[in-house]
Amino acid sequence: MRRLKKYSPTRFKAADSTYDKAAADYAVAFIEALSHTKGTWAGKPFELIDWQEQIIRDIFGTLKPNGYRQFNTAYVEIPKKMGKSELAAAVALLLTCGDGEERAEVYGCAADRNQASIVFNVAADMVRMCPALAKRVKILDSMKRLIYQPTGSIYQVLSADVGNKHGFNTHGVVFDELHTQPNRKLFDVMTKGSGDARMQPLYFLITTAGDNQNSICWEVHQKALDIIDGRKTDPTFYPVIYGAAQEDDWTDPKVWKKANPSLGITVSMEKVKAAFESAKQNPAEENSFRQLRLNQWVKQAVRWMPMDKWDACSFAVDPEALRGRVCYGGLDLSSSTDITAFVLVFPPIDEDDKYIILPFFWIPEDNIDLRVKRDHVNYDLWSKQGFLQTTEGNVVHYGYIEKFIEQLGEKYNIREIAFDRWGAVQMVQNLEGMGFTVVPFGQGFKDMSPPTKELMKLTLEQKLAHGGHPVLRWMMDNIYIRTDPAGNIKADKEKSTEKIDGAVATIMALDRAIRCGNVTSESVYDSRGLLVF
Repeated sequence: MRRLKKYSPTRFKAADSTYDKAAADYAVAFIEALSHTKGTWAGKPFELIDWQEQIIRDIFGTLKPNGYRQFNTAYVEIPKKMGKSELAAAVALLLTCGDGEERAEVYGCAADRNQASIVFNVAADMVRMCPALAKRVKILDSMKRLIYQPTGSIYQVLSADVGNKHGFNTHGVVFDELHTQPNRKLFDVMTKGSGDARMQPLYFLITTAGDNQNSICWEVHQKALDIIDGRKTDPTFYPVIYGAAQEDDWTDPKVWKKANPSLGITVSMEKVKAAFESAKQNPAEENSFRQLRLNQWVKQAVRWMPMDKWDACSFAVDPEALRGRVCYGGLDLSSSTDITAFVLVFPPIDEDDKYIILPFFWIPEDNIDLRVKRDHVNYDLWSKQGFLQTTEGNVVHYGYIEKFIEQLGEKYNIREIAFDRWGAVQMVQNLEGMGFTVVPFGQGFKDMSPPTKELMKLTLEQKLAHGGHPVLRWMMDNIYIRTDPAGNIKADKEKSTEKIDGAVATIMALDRAIRCGNVTSESVYDSRGLLVF
């Protein structure tokens, strides 16, 4: 067990606050009188690990001039299997039974009642194993409630519909796995004004990193980072984040140790290594390893495309050198106010050649500044760099795109254009009128699975060349994959956190390129030239 050899007061202590060693010692002693409840640790004293003791001493020992605690919100972000539930249960019991608060109301919250019950059940077992508390605490298992009878204080798990309720007189809230909250309703109800009648309420938020950057947890995570980095100051907020930085090498065991302060105590290096080996062999598990074991925020829980492998296919692409080459198009229109993607895939001309990807993107010119501010995506930079084209007005000008594709047809031998049936009827008719062969492409598992799997295979084998196009890269990084019971896969636009239109267009074009190959018959423009309207 690694113990705190020498305590140094937190650097987040306000100038007029003091470190009260007696108050901190009391909190530590209360928790260490409890016992562990699970596995090989069951029945053994809850001896705080160094990082846990630091948190307890900081929160309960940093006092304002009036004698009350400085911090009323603690945000602790840490990987799984670090002793998170036990620490949360101990804090809940301390607030309920050991804080000297008459009729304290302490609540356990999570995404649902079952998740919240995890910490409650640990706390209930801790009470049963502690003779002093067992005499004084009444456990109502069916209600998920503990009553500390000397003060009439309660620790209660809240039901899932509490977001619609008000009127709590909160002394403490333990939020477990904040990243799983579907919205901010429950968080706001429990933290905004519910503790106004208490002198030192504590909102103890403990979680692993999440995968939704539009969530309340991401908002709190960002605030914690801003305070840690000195960009913001909030003397009531106590931030702790253990995890690997985005630039860290996720394969390095030194990084694992940095991210996991209880490594070798609550979880063995062997188990982390086994999880890493599995993630290394299966790219779909990489994000799960990064999120749960390294506590990195990821775009979605199961990342499909390993971006280091995608980046390894950034072989140079010369559009002029492709003149006259056979290619196949994929067209994804999305909505008239969003990004439209058209991607050409050139099949290899010999066994040493690669599938070459040439993507094109359009967005309404009038929307670009708004979207940059709203989505925090580099649309304006990509437009200046020529990777994203704009069309006049606040909707995509399909006529402009049709003309552009027609000009591409003069330059390249576009054999077929695959398209998503949704919303493309008029453009398809216009492209057919220009002489293109346009084929509908189903968006279900049957049609999407084979080329999606092939895209991964070609990426891993470095048999793709995409020139490092930043818009396409961004979209590939956004893909969330849905799997059916038969093991078929497809990109899921609804679940993916950002735009994936270019990735879908690439998959459709790749399918046609694989099925039809390097057919060397003439382009439509070889016989009739450009149509002029």
